[in-house]
Amino acid sequence: MTFCLLALFCLTGSHPVHTSITQMQYNAAEKTFEVSLRVFTDDLEEALTKENNNQRVRLSDKDANGPLVERYVRKHFGLTSASRQRKPYRYLGKEQEVDATWIYIEIPYNEPVQGSLLQQSMLTDLFDDQMNLVNVSYLTEKKTVLFRKSNTQQVLTW
Repeated sequence: MTFCLLALFCLTGSHPVHTSITQMQYNAAEKTFEVSLRVFTDDLEEALTKENNNQRVRLSDKDANGPLVERYVRKHFGLTSASRQRKPYRYLGKEQEVDATWIYIEIPYNEPVQGSLLQQSMLTDLFDDQMNLVNVSYLTEKKTVLFRKSNTQQVLTW
């Protein structure tokens, strides 16, 4: 039964859960967070279509949607220092997998992460059950933070 349901989801292109995974790795030598966000492509296309006045957006490796993706990420993902300064970051680009899109950014960060505020609200405007997992590696510490529609910002504590 489970196999049949899994096969049905694969054949229809649907997926039963709405989840994204973000990796934040601190590079101490460069004093930056290297960030990789992985989202389901069909969900991201739906969000971008909504942001684009309902003009259909299709993502591929060779598309011209980088500015639209960047604008959406900047609206929904951010890091604010403990001194309450929103940290600027560089959008590095995106790449496609079979059913997922990887988005890459780099956040210069040269102060302690303790007490920083992390925002991850991607796709929560579309799906009530959206879960955004963020794995943060900072120096020797690792932490996983879960974001939901009702909790899109969290203070990082170690």
